Amino acid sequence: MIMKGHKGQSLIEILLAAALLIILLPALFSGILATRDGRAQQQQRIAASLLLRETEEILKVVRERGWSLFSTNGTFHPNRDGNTWTLSAGTDVINGLTRQVVISDVFRDENGFINQSGNLDPSTKKIEVTISWNNPFSSNIYSQSYLTRYLDNLAFIETTESDFILGEKTGTTVVNGEGGEIILGAGGSSNWCVPDVNFAAELDLPKQGVAQAISAIENQLIAGTGENASGVSIAKVNISNDNPPTAQIDGEFNGYKTNDVFIESHYAYIAADNNQTEVIIIDILNTPFIEVGSVALPGSQNADSVVTSDQLGLVVQNNTLWSFDLSSKNGARPLLDSDGVILAGTGKEIVIVGNFAYVAIDGNPELQIIDISDPTNLSIVAWADVNGLGAQDVVVSTDGTRSYIVTSHSDSLNELFIIDTSSKLNDQSTIGSYDSSGMNPKAVLSVPGNKIIMGGIGGQEYQVIDITNETNPSNCGGIEIDSGVNDLDAILETDGDAYSYVLTGDSTSELKIVEGGPGGQFATEGTFESSIFDPNYSVVFNRFEVIDTVLAGTELKYQVAVTDPVSGNCLNSTYNYIGPDGTGATFFTDDSPIPLDNNGIGYENPGQCFRYKAYFSTNNIGSSPSFEEIRVNYSP
Repeated sequence: MIMKGHKGQSLIEILLAAALLIILLPALFSGILATRDGRAQQQQRIAASLLLRETEEILKVVRERGWSLFSTNGTFHPNRDGNTWTLSAGTDVINGLTRQVVISDVFRDENGFINQSGNLDPSTKKIEVTISWNNPFSSNIYSQSYLTRYLDNLAFIETTESDFILGEKTGTTVVNGEGGEIILGAGGSSNWCVPDVNFAAELDLPKQGVAQAISAIENQLIAGTGENASGVSIAKVNISNDNPPTAQIDGEFNGYKTNDVFIESHYAYIAADNNQTEVIIIDILNTPFIEVGSVALPGSQNADSVVTSDQLGLVVQNNTLWSFDLSSKNGARPLLDSDGVILAGTGKEIVIVGNFAYVAIDGNPELQIIDISDPTNLSIVAWADVNGLGAQDVVVSTDGTRSYIVTSHSDSLNELFIIDTSSKLNDQSTIGSYDSSGMNPKAVLSVPGNKIIMGGIGGQEYQVIDITNETNPSNCGGIEIDSGVNDLDAILETDGDAYSYVLTGDSTSELKIVEGGPGGQFATEGTFESSIFDPNYSVVFNRFEVIDTVLAGTELKYQVAVTDPVSGNCLNSTYNYIGPDGTGATFFTDDSPIPLDNNGIGYENPGQCFRYKAYFSTNNIGSSPSFEEIRVNYSP
């Protein structure tokens, strides 16, 4: 049988095969090419991943060299630096891979969590590493991490008697029951409410005028004569550490009429009746005493009161409060706030506690509170109107929560006022008041054991007031001093002895020393301020841990201060104590992180200079809290 059409069928098959090749060959070639490029892309990704991980490790090495290498934000790349690494600006290219490291700030919310906004965390940086390439396809890999400066866990520790003895003690003492502890001082072996008319000591001061002002620290005091410019401006008195003590003139300084005095360990300050230089700074370390510095105030009015705290001085001139620089004691000291702050009347006395100054005003309101945290811009933040006849003196508790003022005598009004100054915002409330029973008060001071001492002219001139019940203060003792009391000060010595120093109008023995205390029991409050810790470079102080014993009816709380050195020396620095919220209004009561702050004003962490302060109190004069150890963790 003959088959027809065979040749035509073959042609069709050939055409079909060619069509299939036309369709399949491009896809086949594309697949081959894709496989080849995909393998190259994968190799690039693997190489980029290795470079990314290497970069992350290099950044840790850089961090370990010093946190300052991360202080600048921007775009960087690692750069070999001898046997280690550093960071250089910009990107770099390695085997076709572009490497970029972006460093930026980190912010935290009020709970400490990282957030887009909030408080700057100066010890954490956001690190973004990107490795990118263009061949065979444009692509990149990316990682985000956070680096902190918390590396070495270095520790500053105070736990022994020799550690604590270097600190400043007010109403507290160091004992060695178990290696070294701080407790409340004994508060004196006598009783404030039973003052002995046979004074512990008396001294006749050099004079032509009447001694009007006194300022004391442990074992020495300065007395000023304020009524005769040709007389003695100040007399320094050394007080022995005996019981009873002895008082002896150590030196004099003449030439100015003295309205007020203030003493530091090596210097005395005179608020003078002098139109050229109203504040005089006297070096009293050695005799003869030397005038080393001064402050000139605007106008022709005299200085009424002066006080200092670290590198800051405050002076009242009639109704103006001025701040002046004490970074050095020598020469003409400049004013810090060129405008000062205008008070409601003549300022009679200034007290500094923390970041606030409390001024007794011979006017209305009788007390004004000034924020001095920025000495170049003083501002009145609170006041108290007690409806008195003008305040003559003020004393403030060590934590700033209570102020006690005395006003001029009135037959129908009280003269001592207890003011709640814990808020320091607007009008402060009066808790209680007391009638001086005919005495015209000139001075007031607070002593351990919930007692206030008032001094003045007329009535019972030396009165002791029990303020255990603040709403109802009551007289618990006193002394008749017919010549009158012009000023008062008091010291609780580190060995537990307690004395008030009374400046009287007596013509032969103006200075009288009265022993006090709650009868050999513990003082009711006191403070311990540590010595300065300086690691010699800026660090971040991370947290502290304490070992203490707080018995029922007692309290122990803490604040910390971190700052930068002044002229390379932490001794010249000002220490602003803060609590957990970063202000001086709060206190730590247990182990805690230490707040960070890097705004360049006041408290600074990171910083180089560190101190802590412990506040002791008890409601039971037979018990005291005990502070035994502190460990402060810090990192470079």
